[in-house]
Amino acid sequence: MIDLDNRTLLREIDLNDMLDRIAELPQQCRDAWTNVQDLELPPGYRQVNSIVISGMGGSAIGGDLLRALAEPECVLPIVTNRDYTMPAFVNAKTLVIASSYSGNTEETLAAFEEASKRGAALLVITTNGKLAQRARELGTPLLTFDYKSQPRAALGYSLVSLIGIMQKLGFIGDKTADLEEAIAVMKTLQQEIGETVPTAENPAKQLAKRLCGHLPVIYGAGFLAEVAHRWKTQFNENSKGWGFFEALPELNHNAVVGYQFPEELAEKVVVVMLTSSLDHPRHKVRFQVTQEILAKQGVACETVEAHGKSPLAQMLSAVHFGDYVSYYLAMLYEVDPTPVEVIHYLKKRLAQL
Repeated sequence: MIDLDNRTLLREIDLNDMLDRIAELPQQCRDAWTNVQDLELPPGYRQVNSIVISGMGGSAIGGDLLRALAEPECVLPIVTNRDYTMPAFVNAKTLVIASSYSGNTEETLAAFEEASKRGAALLVITTNGKLAQRARELGTPLLTFDYKSQPRAALGYSLVSLIGIMQKLGFIGDKTADLEEAIAVMKTLQQEIGETVPTAENPAKQLAKRLCGHLPVIYGAGFLAEVAHRWKTQFNENSKGWGFFEALPELNHNAVVGYQFPEELAEKVVVVMLTSSLDHPRHKVRFQVTQEILAKQGVACETVEAHGKSPLAQMLSAVHFGDYVSYYLAMLYEVDPTPVEVIHYLKKRLAQL
């Protein structure tokens, strides 16, 4: 196992500087908030009765997190759409937000065209590409940003842009103070889990070492359920490893029964529970009892507590912690976290068929 405190070695593995992209998330969130302030939206967009956020991968997770954050106060249903087609309910009273980092994601482009044909209220978030071109042709409100990264590393733009849009339309309250808190909390967190903090004092490095060679399964409840989703995808793409996530309380109605077999899997699985001071009281009890059941089956369990007071601060702090863990795990596996060669191969083959 390599030394996570050897910064020179880490930089030799991290050839495309993913660590820098992770560390930039607080500033990226601030830049995204500034960027969205000048976006002008038609007054009629306030009259929609449903919202669909269409995207894939790193561009779609912002929609998932937005939905989890907004559900307690937004009276409109919010759906994240990951496909070529639109749900049947989409019509002229639906706001469809197409989010694609590259602007060339084929599923998102196809879904956008279908939404346009149905007369939906349209909005586009992208860096450029075919999606931006179509938005200009149709006169669709277009929010562009310039940030060179993998789509998953541009989460600040995909999430914070959506928060700004929802606030502009009056669907959620003012999140300015919450975002400022989130940025401050993430910067403080970096002093605990950043590259320069030695493993003996660094909980993110310690967790990565615990997960190395094991199958991580991430549990979350409420707004942290989608953060668990984010952790899973970061383990896949950054660490090049398997990973899964589950949501409480649903997992207590099925997943807990499956801990028993295959017996040899128990010692290879590590469950990570993402917890919050804002968790529903019964969720807190369920986490406790679930941990007891895991222990009886010989399955290891670790807990990560979200930082901050507001839901947004806790959400982003937990995301930030997971991003660092996925990076350190990539280092332990001695793989550059940035490239996603399998996805490039898949896209190449799809273009041939």
